[in-house]
Amino acid sequence: MAQIIELTPKNKIEKKKKMDNLTPREIVAELDKYIIGQKNAKRSVAIALRNRWRRQQLDGDLREEVAPKNIIMIGPTGVGKTEIARRLAKLTNSPFVKVEASKFTEVGYVGRDVESMVRDLTEIAKNMVWEEKATVVREIAKKSAEEKILDLLLPPPPSLKKEVTIKDEKSGDQSHLRYYETREKFRKYLSDGKLDDRSVDVEIQERMAPMIEVISGAGLEDMDINIKDMLGNILPKKKKRKKMKVPDAMEVLVEEEAQKLIDMDKVIQEAKERVEQTGILFIDEIDKICGKDSAHGPDVSREGVQRDLLPIVEGSSVNTKYGTIKTDHILFIAAGAFHASKPSDLIPEMQGRFPIRVNLDSLGKSEFVRILTEPKNALKKQYVALMATEGINLSFTENAIAEIASIAETVNERTENIGARRLHTIMEKLIDVISFDAPDLKEKEQNISSEYVKERLSDIIEDEDLSRYIL
Repeated sequence: MAQIIELTPKNKIEKKKKMDNLTPREIVAELDKYIIGQKNAKRSVAIALRNRWRRQQLDGDLREEVAPKNIIMIGPTGVGKTEIARRLAKLTNSPFVKVEASKFTEVGYVGRDVESMVRDLTEIAKNMVWEEKATVVREIAKKSAEEKILDLLLPPPPSLKKEVTIKDEKSGDQSHLRYYETREKFRKYLSDGKLDDRSVDVEIQERMAPMIEVISGAGLEDMDINIKDMLGNILPKKKKRKKMKVPDAMEVLVEEEAQKLIDMDKVIQEAKERVEQTGILFIDEIDKICGKDSAHGPDVSREGVQRDLLPIVEGSSVNTKYGTIKTDHILFIAAGAFHASKPSDLIPEMQGRFPIRVNLDSLGKSEFVRILTEPKNALKKQYVALMATEGINLSFTENAIAEIASIAETVNERTENIGARRLHTIMEKLIDVISFDAPDLKEKEQNISSEYVKERLSDIIEDEDLSRYIL
């Protein structure tokens, strides 16, 4: 039986503590690396995150009484609402799920029930914890997989039932000694990649596909009982032999060995704790379930969805296939444009559970210039890196960047304001010719100037009807 080992090294604990202990100012500074502007929204999420750390420092009784300060972000699409929440979760390694409120329906209607968001969050947390554990044991698993690969490449002689050790060198059995020396040569070849073209027959566990559809219809993925897992435990596990290259075989065997070394009970326990204490649920399009004046279509369940959401936001127990999850301390961040409604249109109980309201600013030319150039994942940097894979040295002048930002602002004003997403459509149209011809271009230096931008996009900008379809 595989030995269960402790999988939390000191350095990983220290790193996690450091990320959990970020001050609001440090959180904002980290968010500034990826998101331009929106200082008020960043301050709000930074305070909410710091309050989580403060709650952990309290005594047990009072700690349970302190509720998270949920947030409503108000602003048009493309200004960074989702990105702020996503980066916040990534920064603290918190389980994160984004859902659209408009996809949920009141109990009694066909559609997803609101509790499914908690089940999704738990599944993501379980996968996160498993990946962390697998990373820690990968070296140990790799050594075990290496021994199995060597056994396949160089099967031990029948007289040698156990793994060859140094003791065999001292024994008088020359066949054992020769086998040991040859095995060590193969081990070196394996590490040097000289055996990558070899094929081996690997015995792997066969993944059974369901032969019949037991239950169909909406909501199947949210069932508390996992039917496939249940059947998998009852039916014998089948194994099959498969021929594959040595690197592929190594990857499969490392995965299997890592699975043996990981205690899944501890993984599930840690995942549940992480969901309950650090989980973040981002509910987008919250404005779509506001309003009571509805007569037809999906609007009939608007207020009903709010009432179904309320117990989860207030704090309740949700059954998942990994056990019961308490939602009392999950941080909820809601977002919406609120063009046709306002936060006060939410039912009073829901308003009370989102005490922090923050307005996000619309983006203009100056913000677009910064978005194109400053963040770590800036659009300009992305396109330069993409073209570099073809040997093309792509560059932009400052005037070109300013022209692109100006065009994005103009099109947003004339048509629909989709914020920074407009930059994606403009950049794709701008780089279209270079991107298509890149493999065949002899001129590797491609400089984008303001004249080139005007030449490529001026006709579309002048024709408002055309810009509605293209930009």
